[in-house]
Amino acid sequence: MEAPPDNDVLWARSLHFTHRDGSPGLAGVSLAVRQGEILAVSGPRGSGKTTLLRCLSGLVRAQQGEVWFNSTPMHTLGTMARERLRRDRFGWIDPSPALVPELNVWENAALPLMLRGTSRRRAKVAALEWLERLDVGDRARRRPHELQQAERQRVCIARALAPGPTVLFADEPTAPLHRADRAHVLRTLTTAARSHGITVVLATHDSDTAALADRALALLDGRRVKTVHLPDAPETEGRAACSLSA
Repeated sequence: MEAPPDNDVLWARSLHFTHRDGSPGLAGVSLAVRQGEILAVSGPRGSGKTTLLRCLSGLVRAQQGEVWFNSTPMHTLGTMARERLRRDRFGWIDPSPALVPELNVWENAALPLMLRGTSRRRAKVAALEWLERLDVGDRARRRPHELQQAERQRVCIARALAPGPTVLFADEPTAPLHRADRAHVLRTLTTAARSHGITVVLATHDSDTAALADRALALLDGRRVKTVHLPDAPETEGRAACSLSA
């Protein structure tokens, strides 16, 4: 095996993945992501964006190909080693906000830090800082069921940023948000990433979101293509057709 270049924090070669129902997920995707870079993975729904992020983050193992994080060959790691790597070095944002209902907002945001062994007091300080940046600091003692969906998603984003991940994987992170909320949250996310040197791999089918990245990679049917012409996002998220050119 040949390790990736030193300035690539993530590097993947010839990734293949087929879903259990036999549908293609990835068909030979290769990429490199530099330290501190924000990379948008664009394409319509079903193009393989989420599958790619899951393979790069170690959530699933590609059936063929290599994935490297710095000098670590993730494709050779066992399940527990990949889980430790995700806990200690990666952050993840889902398109739908998922919080622990028994915990209040700041406890949810602080949970990854406390799972790493950070003291409750220090974890709370870090969580509250990000909740304030994302305009939900005044909800810190509320339970998830007391929040609106957009507020819950902001808490999920704070939870991903609070531990200071090396790489943040964001799968349609603003999908539940209205246009005004999307703009603010994306500015906060990209500004935080650049100021803290966080590498971001961002899956999106929204042209405005993709435009905030340093570079874009387009997928169609699990393969890299030259261009994906994404439509402007509607006021609320919905299914939209995309025109593509390989």
